[in-house]
Amino acid sequence: MSRAFVKETAESAPPPERMVDDGPNLVTPEGLAQIDAHIVRMEAAMKTEANILLRETLARDLRYWEIRKSTAEVVPPPDPDKVSFGSTVTISRKGRQQTFRIVGVDEADPGKGLISFRAPLAQGSSSAAAVGTTWGSVDEDI
Repeated sequence: MSRAFVKETAESAPPPERMVDDGPNLVTPEGLAQIDAHIVRMEAAMKTEANILLRETLARDLRYWEIRKSTAEVVPPPDPDKVSFGSTVTISRKGRQQTFRIVGVDEADPGKGLISFRAPLAQGSSSAAAVGTTWGSVDEDI
């Protein structure tokens, strides 16, 4: 008999742990406040949740955010003359402008113009070193 459609995990199995990135956990002051808010929200939800599986998921998420808080390195505001973590950058590419802010992994939200410092665009912008420089092969201005 084929095992393709056989359930291999118990219904009461706890959810897998969330992956924690290797390397530094750089955050802006706003990012640290977001982490604190996640912890408060998880703790409040744990007090009222009766469903065992949901409580396990909340406990897992709480562990994740507590680890992220304990490893957080708050980065001071950036030098306005240099593109670095926390900088707001506007690029011109093919006649179109795009503005984004370089932030920590957990606070990244591309739809809101927040990109992770690990994103290639953020790393390329940071390597341009100074505001007003041109870099790249498609005439991108910072």
